[in-house]
Amino acid sequence: MRSLHLAAPEDLPKLLPLVAAFHEEQGFGTTPEHQHDAIAPLLEGSPHGAIWLIGPRRAPVGYVALSFGWSVEFGGLDAMIDELFIRRAVRKRGMGGEALDALAKALREGGIHALHLEARRDDDTLSRFYARARFQPRDGYRLMSRVL
Repeated sequence: MRSLHLAAPEDLPKLLPLVAAFHEEQGFGTTPEHQHDAIAPLLEGSPHGAIWLIGPRRAPVGYVALSFGWSVEFGGLDAMIDELFIRRAVRKRGMGGEALDALAKALREGGIHALHLEARRDDDTLSRFYARARFQPRDGYRLMSRVL
């Protein structure tokens, strides 16, 4: 997929409005400063994660943000999709699925053993989208968080 690009510091002005739109849509209540401070290190090469732009680099229509970790169960490096966003006006055109397929291929080639995500249980459309992208729920498991 030629329309998936690893984001770099110079992409910050294009990325920030996408992040703001996603956070507003999800009702996260984050500030522009919070959004900037959360994504800037990922654009500057942090080993903890990365962001890819979806669509033309000059005018992206979305992004996917990953965090990296280690899994004994999966045998090494793994990644978690932290955020995936496609502008509402261009959804349902296959770009999200193409981006996930291209991302999975690149991650596998880069030594990542598993790709995880969380999705709202009550969003059937989102669940079907992720199922088409070959994500499966893990029976008996529930993602839990403790904010520190």
